Amino acid sequence: MRSGRLFLGSALILSLSLPAVAATHHRHHSLRNIHLRRHSGPTGQRSIDDQRATQIQAALVKTGYLTGTQASGHWDTTTQAAMQKFQSDNGWQTKLVPDSRAIIKLGLGPSQDSTATNAPSSSVASTASVGASFLPQ
Repeated sequence: MRSGRLFLGSALILSLSLPAVAATHHRHHSLRNIHLRRHSGPTGQRSIDDQRATQIQAALVKTGYLTGTQASGHWDTTTQAAMQKFQSDNGWQTKLVPDSRAIIKLGLGPSQDSTATNAPSSSVASTASVGASFLPQ
């Protein structure tokens, strides 16, 4: 009788612990698959298109890091080397991808003219005058 209770108790404990192990293992497996799916493809910019490469090359020619004969209109090894030298001389990272500070210093970043900063207030004023024309008089 005692061995029967012991066997029954052991079987009960074993049967209760197996589903918990299986559920934990299944959940871990599904989380791993989600993680793998999320990081499966390349992210970010893969290459620089020819139009942008031409702009960068023109700026590098203007600053003396590239000659006019070296400007090919493509993001080639000569252009990459010139950009790396430019970035290195300015104390920035020298990866193959241009640093945003280098792009800005070459004059190819966002425009910083004064009309852009005044544009929202002038558009508000013009919107107010258009809105006033619809009011009953």
